[in-house]
Amino acid sequence: MTSLNEMSEHEYFASVGKRPGMFVGRSSFHALTAFLTGYDQSSTRHAAPGLSGWHEWLVARRGQDCNHAWPGQVLHIALPGGWDNPWKLPPEDEARAIEALFQLLDEFLADREHSKDAQVT
Repeated sequence: MTSLNEMSEHEYFASVGKRPGMFVGRSSFHALTAFLTGYDQSSTRHAAPGLSGWHEWLVARRGQDCNHAWPGQVLHIALPGGWDNPWKLPPEDEARAIEALFQLLDEFLADREHSKDAQVT
């Protein structure tokens, strides 16, 4: 098994997505977005890419912007019919939002790695 230090961000977040409770305790959309935000803030402090470009990528993926930060953008994509209270999502919407979060994150990181590889060649 690859150690955390040797994983790319793409590999790391894939492992988080497979076992989110291992990283945040009780797995919830908000706990996971807080975890990702903390990761991003730490990355920024240490001059690493973190989630740089994530919000813009989500807006492009969705095809429209709004005043929501990136967690709201994920919810718009995951729950196109909307939601009543983002802090009290029904269990099926919570599961759909978490699944969409990691699917979108995987696509974003794959796109970013592909762009980086294309710049090198």
